[in-house]
Amino acid sequence: MPITSTGPDSLDIRWVDTPAALDAACADLASAEILALDTEFFRESTFHPVPALLQLSAGEAVYLIDPQALDASPALCELLAGGPLKLLHASSEDLEVLRNWADVLVAPLVDTQVAQGLLGEDPAMGYQRLVEHWTGETLPKDETRSDWLERPLSDAQCRYAALDVVYLLEVWKQQRERLVELGRLDWLEADCAELLAQAGRNGDADGQWYLRHRQLWRLTPRQIDAYRRLTIWREGEARRRNLPRGWLVNDKLLYAIAEALPQHRQALAAIEGVKPTLVKREGDTLLALVGEARRADESDLPEALPSPLAGAFKKRFKALKRVVSADAEALGVAPEVLLRRRDLEAVVAADLLDRPLPLPKGWRGERLSARLAAALSEGGEA
Repeated sequence: MPITSTGPDSLDIRWVDTPAALDAACADLASAEILALDTEFFRESTFHPVPALLQLSAGEAVYLIDPQALDASPALCELLAGGPLKLLHASSEDLEVLRNWADVLVAPLVDTQVAQGLLGEDPAMGYQRLVEHWTGETLPKDETRSDWLERPLSDAQCRYAALDVVYLLEVWKQQRERLVELGRLDWLEADCAELLAQAGRNGDADGQWYLRHRQLWRLTPRQIDAYRRLTIWREGEARRRNLPRGWLVNDKLLYAIAEALPQHRQALAAIEGVKPTLVKREGDTLLALVGEARRADESDLPEALPSPLAGAFKKRFKALKRVVSADAEALGVAPEVLLRRRDLEAVVAADLLDRPLPLPKGWRGERLSARLAAALSEGGEA
C-alpha cells in the first residue's frame, strides 16, 4: 500500500503487511550497498520488546514492515544478517528487537551515534539533533510518544517513522568523509563490531548483572554473593515470565535483601520496601537463594571490593582520569568515548586487589593502556 506524501520533501512510503509484499521489498533492497534501518517497539509491560514497525530504505522508497502481521521471512533475515551495510542510530535496542523477532544479528552495521562521538560531538546525540547538525533539517516531534501498535497507523505516524531513516544515508555520507579525514574510520568499524559482539552476548549476561550496581563495594563478600544469586534468578524469571524487571523485583530491593541476609519470612518482611505480596509470592525462593549464600564456603565467595571513597582509590582514579582526559582533549572527543568512569573504576579496583588489569583493547588500548599502567605503577602520580 503506497502512502505518498506530497510537498517539497515528498516521500514514497510503502506499507508492507503481506508475505508477497515483504518478498518484493527484500528483492528491491537486496542489491543496495547501504540500508537505513530503524524500529518502533513497545516494552512498558514486558521484558522482551514487542516489535511494532520495521523501517528500511536504500534512499528512494521507504518500506514500513508490520511485524504484527508478518513473521520474518528467510529473505528478510538474509537481508538483515548480511549483504548491505546497515545504518542505525543508537542501535542497542533495535538490535534486541530484531534478534527477538527475526532471530538475527544485524550485520554489517554502522551506528551513527557512535560515529558522531568519534567526530568529537556529543556521544549521546539523538537522531533529531544529528539530522539538524548534518542537514539543517528540523524533524517533527509530534509522534514521539505514538502508540505504534495501533492499526491502522495514521499518515502522520507513517511519515514520522519514514523520516527516522530517510536522512541516515546523507548523514552517514558526511560522517564517513570526516572520519576518513581524521583517520578514524577503522575505529568506528571496531566499535560497531564490538556492539554486535555485545548484542550477541546479552542473552548470556545474567551472571554479570550484579556488577552493574554502583554500591556493590559496600557489601561483604557473602552479601555480594547473595546479591549475585538474587539477580541471576530475577533476570531468568523476568525473561521467562516476560515481565519488566521492576514488576518482579527491582535491583534496589534485591540489594536490600542481600544486605540484610534474612533467614525467615518475618525478617524478609521487615526489610524496607518489601511488600506482603512479594513475601507471599516469592518469599520462599528469595530466602532459599539467600540461604545458599549464607551456606557457601568462604573460598567460593567473591572478594570484597575496595571503597571508591578511600584515599588510595581516589588517588589512582584521578591519575587514570588525567591520562584519559589528556588524550580525549588531544583528539577533540569526550573522555567517555575513550573510557567510561566504570571502566576506570574497574582498573583501579583490579590494581588494589592485585588482579590482572582490565586495560582497554583495540585502538583504545594502543593509545591508552601503556600510559594507564604507567600511571598505576608510579603510585598514582601520573
